[in-house]
Amino acid sequence: MKSPRRRGGSGRQKILVIEDDPVARADLEARLEANGYIVAQAADAASAMTVVNRERPDLILLDLGLPAGDGFLVLERLRKIETVAAIPVLIITGRTDPETRKRVEAMGVAPLLAKPVGTEVLLAAIRAGLEREPD
Repeated sequence: MKSPRRRGGSGRQKILVIEDDPVARADLEARLEANGYIVAQAADAASAMTVVNRERPDLILLDLGLPAGDGFLVLERLRKIETVAAIPVLIITGRTDPETRKRVEAMGVAPLLAKPVGTEVLLAAIRAGLEREPD
């Protein structure tokens, strides 16, 4: 198994939270920072790609219900850009219906984390995502 990706001189990993709800975004940021992660943020699909290219996160937490295009659109765009296509993406959403789950799985993203997600489940999914070998 490959060792987890590391950032810069600090060795801290950077996670991009793409979430439109400011309260949920702040909650995720606080929990991630409390566990040693560097956090970058985007509030909508339009700014997500700019932030991804600028910040080059080690992992992305992506909400599906975003303004200016949904999370599926962001994921499709990410997969088309060679320089960011290998960044692991975890979906965190309130949409947990079978159709959404199938669509997420078809796009090669697993697991789908249902809101509200507990800290231990979140951290375990992040660790697994960071350890996963790129395709």
